[in-house]
Amino acid sequence: MGRVFVISGPSGAGLSGIVAAVVDGRSDIGRVVPVTARKRKDGEVNGEGFWFFELEQWEEMKARGDLLECTEFAGNDYGTSRRLVNEQLDAGKNVVLVLETERAAMLNKNMPEAICVYMEPSDPAILRSIYEKTARSPVEVDVRMRHADEQRRISLFCDKRIFTDDPEKAAAELNTLIDG
Repeated sequence: MGRVFVISGPSGAGLSGIVAAVVDGRSDIGRVVPVTARKRKDGEVNGEGFWFFELEQWEEMKARGDLLECTEFAGNDYGTSRRLVNEQLDAGKNVVLVLETERAAMLNKNMPEAICVYMEPSDPAILRSIYEKTARSPVEVDVRMRHADEQRRISLFCDKRIFTDDPEKAAAELNTLIDG
């Protein structure tokens, strides 16, 4: 049976690229498509970017405990289906999910056997420098830094920390953890 790895960290820390480098190179990782109760946009195919559900179905999924984590954003609901995760695990695949730290904490509560990893630069100054390169204003930098600080505080539940200063080294650490 496979294991679930939940990766979280502040935006701009390089998680997407590191996780993609790991996942793309492994055949033992099953894909779990997120679920949502929002309306499909033109061209979206059910099961590709999201599995789409009507709000009534969504509420039923929540009531029966099928959502390992869920959140509302901009008036729409998003989450991770326990059934879809278990299908991959039952097939002997590992599952790697990249979630915001609050959502990772919720998943950890509902699936404590999941291995939670927090990824961030080794020094907050590195993250500030990244934000300064892309921000539209100094206020945005400060807001993003406060959000990153809050995520770091919330992340105390995580089982492992990986620093993203060297993306190749971070990917190697994540690979080693998955192989563990």
